[in-house]
Amino acid sequence: MLSKSEKQTLDIACKFAKQIKNPCIILLQGDLGAGKTHFVKGFAKGMKCKMLVTSPTFTIMNIYEGGKMPIYHFDLYRLTDSQEATMLGFEEYFNHDSLDGVSIVEWPQQAEELVNQWDYKIDIQKIDDNQRQIQITKRG
Repeated sequence: MLSKSEKQTLDIACKFAKQIKNPCIILLQGDLGAGKTHFVKGFAKGMKCKMLVTSPTFTIMNIYEGGKMPIYHFDLYRLTDSQEATMLGFEEYFNHDSLDGVSIVEWPQQAEELVNQWDYKIDIQKIDDNQRQIQITKRG
């Protein structure tokens, strides 16, 4: 899909969120500034979550509650490997058997061995200051 504005990116994410079932693991990929966190804002809106969505760059994980199900928003950019994510206790959020909501993982390649039960991969490519190419791939 081609998004020509931030609003369109929010709308795409909002519509996508309405089809999600619990539990769900979403890998969100794209360069710095591609709009990954902005996509999560639209996703949270689609889940009827009214909490402020911010980038978890320094906290690594933010939890958004009050919507249809909890959203666990990860930014793994600062991690060095899967072992670091395991030491932080994140494995329960990347396993369908223990997950009680949606995990959205930015920079999943930082913990590939741990984040392997994904349901959707979303790639956001920055075309210019306003336009983004958004590709959503469902596993299986």
